[in-house]
Parts: sequence; C-alpha cells; structure tokens
Amino acid sequence: MTQKIGIVTGGGDCPGLNAVIRAVTKAANLRGWDAVGVFGGFEGLLNPERCKTLCTRDLDGLLTRGGTVLGTANRGRFSAKTGHGEIRALPKDLLDDTQAGCAALGISALVCIGGDGTLTIANQLHKHGIPVVGVPKTIDNDVLGTETTFGFDSAVSCATDALDRLHSTAESHGRIMVLEVMGRYAGWIAAYAGLSGGADVILIPEIPFQYESICRKVKDRAARGRNFTMIVAAEGACPCGGELVTSTAQEANREARLGGVGNMIAAELQKLTGQEARCVVLGHLQRGGSPTAIDRALCTMFGTKAVELIADGRTGRMVSFIGGRITSMPLEEAGGGIRTVPTDSGLVKTARAIGVCFGD
Repeated sequence: MTQKIGIVTGGGDCPGLNAVIRAVTKAANLRGWDAVGVFGGFEGLLNPERCKTLCTRDLDGLLTRGGTVLGTANRGRFSAKTGHGEIRALPKDLLDDTQAGCAALGISALVCIGGDGTLTIANQLHKHGIPVVGVPKTIDNDVLGTETTFGFDSAVSCATDALDRLHSTAESHGRIMVLEVMGRYAGWIAAYAGLSGGADVILIPEIPFQYESICRKVKDRAARGRNFTMIVAAEGACPCGGELVTSTAQEANREARLGGVGNMIAAELQKLTGQEARCVVLGHLQRGGSPTAIDRALCTMFGTKAVELIADGRTGRMVSFIGGRITSMPLEEAGGGIRTVPTDSGLVKTARAIGVCFGD
C-alpha cells in the first residue's frame, strides 16, 4: 500500500534535524512510500503550498547539515506549553483544521520531530485521530522515556570546547570564569560538559546553590595555589530560596525564556570574593552547526524506527533509546513532564568524587 508520510519539525533548531528528515525519507522511499516535507512547523499543515514531496536530490548533504531545511517554529497557535512548562490544550477548531490539512495532502501518518513541547502537540494530534509518531529532539536531553535525545551530544561537545578555551584565559588572568549553558529546567548539558571540561563548580536546576559554598571552593583553590575557578551554570540554576532568572518578559502562548543567571553569579562572586569574575553566555552556539558522529548515527536510527512503527501500524508512540537499543513508548508518557538529573545519579556522584562543587 502506497503511503504518504508527513515530516514536521517543531520547537527550537537542533543539530541532527536534517539527518532525521533524511533517514525518514530514505526509509519511506525504500518501501515505495512518499515523504512529504512540511515547511515552517505545524502551521505548514494548514497550507498545501508549504508542503513538498521530498526526492533524493533534496537529501544531498543533509546528514552533516545543521538546523532544519523544513524550518521550524516555537511560538504561535501551535504552542502546547507556555510559561514555565504549563500544558495548554490546542483549540478544537485548530485540531480539526490540521486533520483536514493532512487529509487534503493525502498524508496517512505524521512524523513529528521535536522536544517536550512538540511531543505534547503530537500527542494532542494523536488523540484527535491523526496517526502520529514522535522523534525526541532537544539539546536539553529532558524528554521522558528516552535515555538520550539527538542534539544533546552535539551541544555537550560545543560546551566542553568552550570550557577548554575559557580555561586558558581564566588561568592566565587569575579569574573566576562562569559559562552559562542552555538546558532550561534540566542540568544535563551543564553536568556532562562540566565533568568533561574540568569545571570546578557545576550549578544545575536540580540542586539549589548557595554562594557561601561556591566561595569556599574558590578560597580552597586559592589556598592550594590555584588562583582561578571554572564554573559552568545551567540557565535554570537557582540560588536557595531564589527565583529563576528570565531574559525577557513573559510572552503569550510561549514558554518563559530563561537566561541571565551566569552574569548574576559572576557579579555576586566578584563582590563576595574580591576576585575578578567574568561570564560567557554560550547561547545559540550550542544549537547550531553540524551534528556529532554520535548524533548522526542516533538520528538515522530514530528516523528509520519511526517509519518502522508506521509500517507496523503502531502510531501514537515516540521513538526512544533505552538500555542501548532503539525502542518506543506511548506519546502520552513522553509529553507528560521532563526528565531531570537525579541528584543521587552516578553522574553527580562521579563529579563529587573528584571534588566538583555543586553549590550545596
């Protein structure tokens, strides 16, 4: 039976999106199916002119290319999460229009590639009767039901490289250097990059920090002849009793934009220690560029698994990586929250065992 599989990318851009698009298209074509690229996120499903059947030529260079050739959106009518992760139900008329759009395009199943927000949308589409398979994408690594998401390894590699470069300038000038990384309410990027980049202090949302604890670490290093300190802070890190730092005022139908905690930490530490402190906000550099080899392989496995699920009639599920193998789980469970760093995990214990301070 000939099928048309729609491919939509939602949320923020991320290394590996194009690699998944490539894998889905190639796997679908080998079954004799068409793959339809939906441009501009979910809004593209409402306009046939923003959709295109992908051919082999469209796939040239996609494995290594960053971003998404289909375009994406993380605001507008298709916003299933607002504020600090509050779930919003999409209007019924919008769901009806989306279903009608899929029917008009002849799309028999939809592959939705995105993070917890996109997967929440995908689950609502599934409940409305649209056959959907989700593919977990986010540099934050915070999607429930999978041990890793594509884009995460690329982001950690970028953050680790930044720490390597900042280390030399911090040591040369005897400074406290704070690197603020992304991750929203989960500290996976900060924890992994901090461990692999040799940070002295790692601040994550899961462990509220105290400035006194960080100052003790700075002074202890000075007493041992180490006149500089490397700190990596997740954008969602928060002092004990404090509030999350946001970079802009809250916008309607959009999640809060975190950012600014790194500068706050640097200013406070300079005041408390008398030592010069600087902050570097890595920002969107973490989300750009070519995916790592690990992410390319993971994207390819995720994309082909998505097509396999559709072929088996197992829609309403999300592809996942569990116990070293590619499997799947219900979308309902994937979009119900976020996966955070367990404070008693081996990752945290390993960092503590080599003297890393978490500010607690």
